[in-house]
Amino acid sequence: MLDQRDLHLQGICRYLTVRPYPYRRTYGKLGILKINGTFARTTARWPCERFFPASGPAGPISSVAGSEPGRVQISAFRTSASRRVRAHNDRDGGGSVDRRRRRSAGCCWCCSALRPRYKRLVDNIFPVNPQDGLIKNNMEKLMFYSLSSPEKLDRIGEYLFQRASRDISRRRNGFVVIAMEAMDQLLAACHAQTLNLFVESFLKMVQKLLESTDPQLQILATQSFVRFANIEEDTPSYHTRYDFFVSKYSSMCHSNNDDSTVRKQIRLAGIQGLQGVVRKTVSDDLVENIWNMVHMDKIVPSLLYNMQNARYSNKENATPESPTEERSDPPQFAETCMRELVGRASFGHIRCVIKPVLKHLDNHQLWVPNYFAIHTFRIIMFSIQSQYSYTVVEALMTHLDEHSQSSPKIRTSIADTLSKIISIAAGESVGPSVLEIISSLLTHLRVSVSRNQSSTNDEQLYQEALINALGEFANHLPDYQKIEIMKFIMSKVPYGEPDSITSAGKGDVLLQSILLKSLLKVGTKYQTIHLNTTFPPSFLQPLLRMSLASDFEMRLLVQKIFHTLIDRHKNITKLAKPTVNVIELDLAIEKASRPDVIFIRKHGPEIYMALYESLELTNNRVENVEAIYTTLALLTVELASEETVLELLRLVMSLQDLALTSIQMNIAIKFNLHSTVISLLVLIANICNISTLIDYANKIVESRSKEATHLLPDLRSQYDPHLPSRIPTSLIVDQTIVTECLKGVGLETGKLQQGSGYSSSALQHRHSWVDSAGRSSLGDINGGTTELDSAGSSPGVQRKLPGEELTFDSMKRILTETNNTQILEEEKRAQLSQLFRNAPFHDLIKKTQPKHDVLQSKLSEIFNALMIEPRTQSIPGGTPSDAKPSQTPAYEIHFPELFVY
Repeated sequence: MLDQRDLHLQGICRYLTVRPYPYRRTYGKLGILKINGTFARTTARWPCERFFPASGPAGPISSVAGSEPGRVQISAFRTSASRRVRAHNDRDGGGSVDRRRRRSAGCCWCCSALRPRYKRLVDNIFPVNPQDGLIKNNMEKLMFYSLSSPEKLDRIGEYLFQRASRDISRRRNGFVVIAMEAMDQLLAACHAQTLNLFVESFLKMVQKLLESTDPQLQILATQSFVRFANIEEDTPSYHTRYDFFVSKYSSMCHSNNDDSTVRKQIRLAGIQGLQGVVRKTVSDDLVENIWNMVHMDKIVPSLLYNMQNARYSNKENATPESPTEERSDPPQFAETCMRELVGRASFGHIRCVIKPVLKHLDNHQLWVPNYFAIHTFRIIMFSIQSQYSYTVVEALMTHLDEHSQSSPKIRTSIADTLSKIISIAAGESVGPSVLEIISSLLTHLRVSVSRNQSSTNDEQLYQEALINALGEFANHLPDYQKIEIMKFIMSKVPYGEPDSITSAGKGDVLLQSILLKSLLKVGTKYQTIHLNTTFPPSFLQPLLRMSLASDFEMRLLVQKIFHTLIDRHKNITKLAKPTVNVIELDLAIEKASRPDVIFIRKHGPEIYMALYESLELTNNRVENVEAIYTTLALLTVELASEETVLELLRLVMSLQDLALTSIQMNIAIKFNLHSTVISLLVLIANICNISTLIDYANKIVESRSKEATHLLPDLRSQYDPHLPSRIPTSLIVDQTIVTECLKGVGLETGKLQQGSGYSSSALQHRHSWVDSAGRSSLGDINGGTTELDSAGSSPGVQRKLPGEELTFDSMKRILTETNNTQILEEEKRAQLSQLFRNAPFHDLIKKTQPKHDVLQSKLSEIFNALMIEPRTQSIPGGTPSDAKPSQTPAYEIHFPELFVY
């Protein structure tokens, strides 16, 4: 049986609950309950039964520790609640928790019902022990309240920020994490329309965490900010500023923490934060102009700083050794962010990204070697919108301009980087941008040539890098643009009249060489279809003029350009050197098209004339002769037809005459010409399949192989000095026999029978149209023996060849004519030529006008005398007045050739 005290104890069990320490709240009186010698703290809430039910976490006192009746002793004592709580908390290290609770309650600690509901809801989400984490049930109540009363969101956020600020200052990081988690859940639960009410407090909370020195809090804040950045707002907060976040995240990207793991985490957080800032601001220009140079100068270098630490960015064409998780590797994640940043840039913002890149490469001296620069610009070129890619090339070339005074190695690295990326931009470049890029490259070449140290190896490497960039750019352009580029380059080659070419200075010669190399580089990327489109007059004429340059290397470059553009069937390597074994070459031959035949008929004589003149120059090498042979051989193969063979054979015979009659040419070049002539004859005979000509050519080859092997290929620069200079007639190609062979197959040989049309006298002054017109106009008018019209183009008029004047007087005049007369005539002719070459055009008109008037009047008298009156009577039903007099046909009107252009 229990005594009276036991019954009384059972009576108060409904109001006493054994609470294990630590406890949630302490109100009222405290007592110590001694059960079986064990002390347990009890909280007596006599008037507050609704807060503590009769069965608490430890159950009623009667069931505690299996107490036996009569063994329970209660020694209750009244003391100050605050003193006992403070003493026990100080002993267990939990005093700060309770003090924070009382202060948060303010002056209303005795009655929490008087505090605002949102504060009570916020307070209830925090556990007693931060390790327990967020109280989910109370968090759900807070979220329901915020959704039901969205106007309270700003107050809830502000209160959470205040609590978190106090916890940060007191280094209670566990409660800070709980506050940040609550912020994230509220942010995710908010409707888009009410998000603006909460954003200000949220960003203040993130900023507060980023300002702390704890790396974990910085990483936590970054993760929350990234989640916020991925939320789309219907109405962005235009008043929100992101300057702090750009600066802070950029500094985190450059973290130098001693712990490598922490350093890696902080850098990753910084990159993530920059990505979040870009995503949040780039979509709406009214929020924050993230493309401002102030921001780009922080964002771009921060990404590049992490990218340059990658091992694979310091090796050419290298890739990561093993695929790692992107978000765990700062270099790869920075590269991804760079791609996203460049991809979001519009046309007006491209340069805002490129300038910090170039500045970073300069400041960190990353141009030499340029592996990282190439890696970075490839990322940019493949990420940028395709229609804007040429702006990157322009920015890089502008940067090359700024480095015009830098060392050749830096300029070479920049040019090499340009050559690696320029092909990506070429496919999207249209209109003026193509010529602008080409013009800029040529300008850099010209400046490089003009430098004093142009002969150094580094400067030559720089020039080669520019030429490679030019070639790579042209390689990805359509063919019609390649033709325009070649014409544009040719227009930049410094040349004047033929006389000025021979006296070109060293700088001009070097510039010519560089530009022709550029032209050759572009030509290698071009695929010829028709010769008339490949060689427009505006391109062919300057090219032929450069083939007569005084420098033999320049002439060799021109011939290589011809080889590249003429060869369409990959025969260039087979015809690189003269040979008489044509059958073994296995040439790819295709019948010439009609446009090609028309082209060579129109421009062939001019091309052959330039080649002939080029061979006349005294400083030729064996390479020059071989190059001209290759050009003629390619023309023979590509234009194999009966209509073109006669002009080729005419040139071949002219070359043989040149080798036989030239006085200034050295003996080695003469032997080389004879070898070239027989090689071309064998090639033409086999290409045209003229059996008699093939037999004749083989006969000469056999004779030379027995008697004069030095007249057969291969060409040599030196021969035995004891070899005879005179060549037997049996070893020379006979023009008469060649003509008979052509007649045997039904070819018209009239042009070939007229003799060689290529000689120095025939080619004299061929570049001066005034002089040639003067010789064919004024002199012939005075003589009155040459017709002035083009009879070949006039219908119904046939040209008659003038017969030879074989009379006694003419023969006597030839025999009795002295040299003085010839000298006087030559002087008179030279004076006349000089007059028309140098005199003003108006003076020429005044000088020739009276003679022309006399001639025209004489012709009019003759025509009037021969004219027959029309018989108007034969017109039925008409009157004489109705009949119109016959008019002279237009093709019978004679005009002086000098004034017809």
